[in-house]
Amino acid sequence: MDGKREIIETEITMGTVHSAAIEPYRVRLFVEDEIVRDAEITVGVNHRGIERIMEGLPVEKANSLTEKVCGICSGVHLWNSVLVAEKGLGVEIPERASYIRIIVGELERIHSHLLYLAHGNEVLGHETFSMRLFYIRETVMELLRLIGGNRVQYGVPIIGGIRPRADLDEMKIQRISEGMDFIEEKVEAFAERFTADPMVMSRITGVCPISRKEALRLHVTGPTLRATGVELDIRTEMPCYDPFEFEVITRDGGDVRANLLMRVLEIFESIKIIRQALRDLPDGRVVDRNWEMQDTGIVKSYVEAPRGRLYHSYAIEDGRVRGSIIRTPSMSNIGAMQYACIGHHITDAQLGIVQCDPCFTCTDRAIEIIDLNAER
Repeated sequence: MDGKREIIETEITMGTVHSAAIEPYRVRLFVEDEIVRDAEITVGVNHRGIERIMEGLPVEKANSLTEKVCGICSGVHLWNSVLVAEKGLGVEIPERASYIRIIVGELERIHSHLLYLAHGNEVLGHETFSMRLFYIRETVMELLRLIGGNRVQYGVPIIGGIRPRADLDEMKIQRISEGMDFIEEKVEAFAERFTADPMVMSRITGVCPISRKEALRLHVTGPTLRATGVELDIRTEMPCYDPFEFEVITRDGGDVRANLLMRVLEIFESIKIIRQALRDLPDGRVVDRNWEMQDTGIVKSYVEAPRGRLYHSYAIEDGRVRGSIIRTPSMSNIGAMQYACIGHHITDAQLGIVQCDPCFTCTDRAIEIIDLNAER
């Protein structure tokens, strides 16, 4: 031995199928002595060409297709796609329909956050916490089925309001209210156990942090951005949320612990919004059909999906969709997930990726066009 220290650099690949990943995607970690020096996340396995399929479809049919973008946040995709049409056509929806849309949207946020927390604990190796969270989430899924008729793709918003079948009677209101009491009690108990566990806290505190500056540079969105201390929630810019009081939750540190606690605290805010909507639910009809189809230019709409800012846009021509574009929050957050791994031990890499709550199936619509004849 000459006393020189040899640096060994290698590439470790996870995916496209991996036990710690819910969806197929590929992660390439470039490591030196088990420390990640660079990372690359590749999607593409689930590309289904949804925007291309929407091209030329009647608006109502195209809107329904957007629920297929994501199985976790299907409702918010439909809601935002319907908002594009309503903005372009100048449709005013009944106040009661707006309240029910928000109730469904916040129920979906709760179930998405519970899924994130359950999967995060699965990656941590804490199967007991994971199963308990799935048990709590089951109540939310049944409430969504009660309202829309399905546990996934409930099809509540339509142009002009909501489907009449999704209107809330006294029985549904009582069931939702009881469900909120149950979820609040169980999530509080989970949070107390979770934060009091020294092994769990030591495993996630300070792991793969993203600074506020880097989060803004990488265009991070949603709870992942708010976990770095940035108070930005698109719901505060949506007029339909004006009647409701809620806090924009933020944490400091941007690490795995901050991201996990962000979702826990946001669940309580969603419960608060749902209770207000149930208490103040206006009377009246749930759909306005007094509108006419007409051509529009490109109309854009942003909403706060469970993972952050969701963008939909399209034009209407002869009652059909033209030039649809959908940008999901995970498209912005992929860069943060790659960055979070760098400089940390390889065993922390999967935690760094999962902390951003990735949804690669809904992200998997982007394509890269390369001009082989170009000089650069």
